[in-house]
Amino acid sequence: MSMNTFVRILEFIVAIGLLNVWLVRARSATSYRGGKAQTLRQEFDAYGLPAIAFYVVGTLKVLAGVILLAAVWLPMPARLAATVVAGLMIGALLMHARAKDPARKFVPAAVMLAMCLGIVVLTQPAFN
Repeated sequence: MSMNTFVRILEFIVAIGLLNVWLVRARSATSYRGGKAQTLRQEFDAYGLPAIAFYVVGTLKVLAGVILLAAVWLPMPARLAATVVAGLMIGALLMHARAKDPARKFVPAAVMLAMCLGIVVLTQPAFN
């Protein structure tokens, strides 16, 4: 498998993950929600974040997901989108730590961070 193919696979997985969480499962309870939250919105409340944070983060993640999905087939700023998501995942990990969540709740954000960092590193000019 070529490096380009590997990056396209990472972009696709990250994109589908983001769009699934924010557009399909936002109101669904999962075992990975922070604190005792049952929905994505409640998770932001559990972290003590202002309501606007939910909308800002959601907009950034959905936009990044669309860009990363389109980047599988079209020239798009995938590296920028992955950088934004990586920053948001660092924030998510910090929120899980702040809430003293068990380690298993860190896993989705940590995996997403690793994939985004993979996209960022592997799309640097030195790797192309």
